[in-house]
Amino acid sequence: MGAIMLQGTGSDVGKSVLVAGLCRALTRRGYRVRPFKPQNMSNNAAVTADGGEIGRAQALQAIACGVAPHTDMNPVLLKPQADRTSQLIVHGQVRGTLGSGNFRAARGQLLDAVLDSYDRLSGQCDIVVVEGAGSPAEINLRAGDIANMGFARAANVPVILVGDIDRGGVIAAVVGTRTVIDPQDAAMIRGFLINKFRGDPALFADGYRQIEQLSGWRGFGVVPWLGAAARLPSEDAVVLERRAPSADAPLVIACPVLPRISNFDDLDPLKLEPTVDLRMIGPGQPIPGDAALVVLPGSKATIADMRAMQDQGWDIDIRAHHRRGGAVLGLCGGYQMLGRTICDPEGVEGPPGAIDGLGLLDVDTVLAGAKTLEQVRGHALAADFTGYEMHMGRTDGPDCTCPFARIGARIGDRPDGAISRDGRVMGSYVHGLLASTPLREALLRQIGGVSARADYDRTVEEALDEIAALLESHCDVDAMIALAARA
Repeated sequence: MGAIMLQGTGSDVGKSVLVAGLCRALTRRGYRVRPFKPQNMSNNAAVTADGGEIGRAQALQAIACGVAPHTDMNPVLLKPQADRTSQLIVHGQVRGTLGSGNFRAARGQLLDAVLDSYDRLSGQCDIVVVEGAGSPAEINLRAGDIANMGFARAANVPVILVGDIDRGGVIAAVVGTRTVIDPQDAAMIRGFLINKFRGDPALFADGYRQIEQLSGWRGFGVVPWLGAAARLPSEDAVVLERRAPSADAPLVIACPVLPRISNFDDLDPLKLEPTVDLRMIGPGQPIPGDAALVVLPGSKATIADMRAMQDQGWDIDIRAHHRRGGAVLGLCGGYQMLGRTICDPEGVEGPPGAIDGLGLLDVDTVLAGAKTLEQVRGHALAADFTGYEMHMGRTDGPDCTCPFARIGARIGDRPDGAISRDGRVMGSYVHGLLASTPLREALLRQIGGVSARADYDRTVEEALDEIAALLESHCDVDAMIALAARA
């Protein structure tokens, strides 16, 4: 039939969740749907069955469509590893590094790769639902753009503009976008959605009509605040606010938020557990003394984040936590930080160098060699799990003789990670471990004697269904389908 694209008046207006919900709504109507984001910038990524990596949001959107994630769904992924440089992923594989000096020229050369992926997806389905990045109103970035209007015009995909009323100024944001963008770009926009509305939509009726009059675009609906979005995997921002723990949440689990934290959606299953008080520890805050477990998640620049940990004094807190009998779990980059040293002789993640780790595991890491990208299944803590590996480097040392997990179709095929001699420090290269209810049960019982009650996968599916139902009741989905059909 065609395609439709959601672009935003700014970043974080809710495009990713709306695309996921629309994908689920159209799939429930019987359409074959595929998600697509030409260019994403995020350190939360997922590994696909075809051996590449894409943004976490596109993997979730694939789940909403009932299909396996594929690298064509996000052909260009930028993973920030310093203030001015990002790792460039094209069709799921590392292509190099982009800096502030070559970013604009390099991305413009990627349009053909983007269109190739889009054409392949289009041939597999009835409708492609496309997500933009940032905002088309960032006209200083328009030259060489492949994420918003550059793609929409090249592929002739109609656009619906999403405005976030929760942050205020939504009338100016939508109408102002029309004012500042090129008239040919404005012609690609066929209407708008108002997102994150709290309260009675009738109170915004006049504002809705005024946007239609001033912009010349039709409205496709006012989307209410989607509380179910909090139950979906995190993508590109760590939300430090969370529900207040219930009175029966005796188990405190702490996670320090380092500057280059990545794949922090590994922690999402813990947020759903009613017996867990998950605390994301920001700069200037100490690791809580009553924590039973400290989790160190992934990092896009392990040495830089290890240095940041030392600057915050969290290394002292974590060693003290361990001396008091507390447990520590490191995932991927967090696992590397648990060892004695981390060396980057070739400058894989930044300037060549080395740093001392926490010294809680008798292992050393060298960041070199090809990037490992693999979906895996295995066995750890007497429980089965599925997950994925996405890392640079190799970790070796005496504690690896007591691995955290065994990876492979047959249990025992190969070891992964390490466990300290006292059994209270664990490290693994596998992401997604905690989504496994049996493994999460084993971990929670080991560190705090509590049970796992949440079914993470079912929770995500139910959240997607809830969002899809709300979009059906508050938006003109029929008109969106008709718009896609005319593309």
